[in-house]
This record gives sequence, structure tokens and C-alpha cells, in this order.
Amino acid sequence: MNGALRVFAVCGFIVVLLAACSKTDGPPVSAEKASADAAFQKKLQEQLLDAKPGTVIEIPAGTYHLTSGLSLRADGVTIRGAGMEQTILSFKGQVTGPEGMLVYGNGFTIENLTIEDSKGDGLKINDGDTITIRKVKVQWTGGPKVTNGAYGIYPVKTKNVLIEDSVAIGASDAGIYVGQSNGVIVRRSRAEGNVAGIEIENTVNADVYDNVATNNTGGILVFNMPNLSQPGHSTRVYKNKVDKNNLGNFAARGTAVASVPAGSGIVINSNSKVEIFDNDVTDNQTANVIISSYHSTGYYTEKGVAANYDPYPKAIYVYGNRFKGGGDSPDGLDLKALKIAMYGLGGHFPDVIWDGYVDTKLLVKGALPPEQRICVQKDAEVLNADGPGKYKNPSKDAAPFRCELAKLPPVTITQLAAQS
Repeated sequence: MNGALRVFAVCGFIVVLLAACSKTDGPPVSAEKASADAAFQKKLQEQLLDAKPGTVIEIPAGTYHLTSGLSLRADGVTIRGAGMEQTILSFKGQVTGPEGMLVYGNGFTIENLTIEDSKGDGLKINDGDTITIRKVKVQWTGGPKVTNGAYGIYPVKTKNVLIEDSVAIGASDAGIYVGQSNGVIVRRSRAEGNVAGIEIENTVNADVYDNVATNNTGGILVFNMPNLSQPGHSTRVYKNKVDKNNLGNFAARGTAVASVPAGSGIVINSNSKVEIFDNDVTDNQTANVIISSYHSTGYYTEKGVAANYDPYPKAIYVYGNRFKGGGDSPDGLDLKALKIAMYGLGGHFPDVIWDGYVDTKLLVKGALPPEQRICVQKDAEVLNADGPGKYKNPSKDAAPFRCELAKLPPVTITQLAAQS
């Protein structure tokens, strides 16, 4: 994962062996097409290896079957296809390389193409500043499977990230994921058929807006996980459509998202300074919004949890959303039993569920300081599920949540600041 992928699979050059190596599910590729794809792959990887600041790599329309992952280690490079539906890089026959495309570089732009059926993550960008992902689709075409790659669009440890007008389908972890980053905008994109549709994890200063998250296990997630390079805070989730995220969870066992219940609309876990407003959140069968702590995830790490890790959600502000349906068929025996006990067979959970875990060391007269509270305005009822008490004493009292918090400022990133 840390080295440039310079090795080309034998399958890419010996046409006689290509059919045996490629493991494609579709019709066999002709010898002529296989030879053309091998030549294309060789040329494209050479372009990536030779790229310098200012290089623009144009990929013409066509579907190209690749057997090796691609890698780029250079700053200031643009990769441009002829259109999301016109330029398709298929990795269904991938033999070498853990990702479809792996990028280390600043000032990187990729646009107007599709990456599909990679062996591992679709598009991974590591340690870059000023990253633009525009009109890119990453998908797995065989439906939801645990063997699909974990992440679709995957910037990690990056700064100034713009993801726009893009699509992610079928990831076994997160379709659009930004982790351990600072300064992020995800907008006008669609996530469908993933475990997590859009996930912001351990990231500072993120705006997620004008997106559609539908038919995922969880629609939009804002998480803080332990033992990573930084804690996250200051995320705004607004003007999104988060609808019918009821897909059965197909994540690998032991991963953090394996604990996300099917039917989760927007999920905040262990994060702070999160604002959720002006969204249409509808028909998510466990709950339209879930606010929880690390203690509810069931996620286990052999390393243990770092002493400075804060597992509790704080300064969460939910207001001005439009909720409809949902909460009628929660996932998991505990939640099903809780729903029936409180609301009956034909009832449903309220739009916001809080697991009830709180940092008792911070309580003053039984309440968190005003700037750290969970505030939900009157557009939604709230259930305190009493996770610490194993759901034995849940509360429907919304009064503790009727408060206001200072609103977060818009996120400004390099790409957009240059246009203003």
C-alpha cells in the first residue's frame, strides 16, 4: 500500500493466458480486445509513472479491462475521462494491486470517468492537499457482497478535499468516505447500495450537502474512531435527501460499520460539533437519526482504546429538518424489543434516537455544560434508549434536548476560495 505499483501482471501482456487470469463473469474478451486493453494499461501506467506537475492525462471514451491496480505519485496531475458513462476502467479481472487507483500527490484532480469492480478500494488518495474528485463513479456491479471492495471514493489524511457530482455504489464499507482529513466538501453526489453511503470519519471541518443517500445500510455517517491520527469535529450535514436506507448490512465482521443497523438514516457516533439541518430524511426503518457513543458499536480493537479517546457525542445540533416515516421496523433484537415495548407492534420509534451514554465526569447538576449538549429542536421527538441500562429505562422526555447551540461556519477550501 505504501509503494508505487510498478509490476504489471503477466495476464496483461500474454493474450493466451488472459482469459484464465481475468476471472470475468461476463462474456469472454476477444484476443484483439484483450491485446488492446493490455496495451492501454501499459501506456496508462507509464503516463502515471512519468507524470509531472501540470500533466493532464486524457482517457478517451471506452471500456478498458485492467488486470493491475494503477498508481500515481506526483503533484499537480489531472486525470480526465470523456464522461462518467463514457470512460470506464473495469477491474473485474484484477490480479495485482489492492486498489483500483492509488494516488499520493497534492493538487490532484480526477474527473469524468468510472472505476468499477476493483479487488479492493476503488479510488484511494493518501496524504494529499487540494484534492478534487468530480463526476467520478466508483461501483461494484455484482450487487451488495462482502467481497466487494471496502471503500469507493476514499481520501484519507488529506486537506482541502472537494468531492462533487460523483456516485458510489456497492462498497462493503463506505461508498464515499473521507477520513482523518481537514477541510472537506462533499456535494451533489449520490451513494446507493453501500453499507455506509457517505462517511465522514475523524475529520475536521466538513460540509456535506445536496447529496442523495438511498438504499444503503446507513445513509450518512459522522464517526470518530479510536487510535487514529486525529479526532474529528465540526461537520455540517444539510440539504441532503436521506431516504430508505434499509439495506441489510453486508460489511465484513469486526469492522466498525458492521455494527450499523440497517435502516439508519443519519448516524453520529462519538463525534462533536455536528450540525444536522434542512435535510429530507425519510423512511429509514430503524431511525431517521441516531446519536450514539463508541460504547454502542460493539467494535473491538486488540490494541485497546487510547486513553485520550473521547467516546461520547457532544455539541450535536439537529434542527429544521423534514422527517417522514421510518422507525417502524428496527434492525436487531434489542431494538425490536424496545420498539414493541414502548410503541407497540404497529408503532414506530421517533425520528431521533440517542443511545443514552454520557460522560458523567462532565455533568453539572445532572446535565452537560450548555455548549456540549445534544440539542434537537421541535421538528423531532427524541428517545433516550438507555443503552447503559441495557434499554431497561428508556425515556421519551424531549425536554432535555430542547436547546440551541452556536451554528458552525461554512467550510472554505482552497479550490473554492480561488474561484470567489
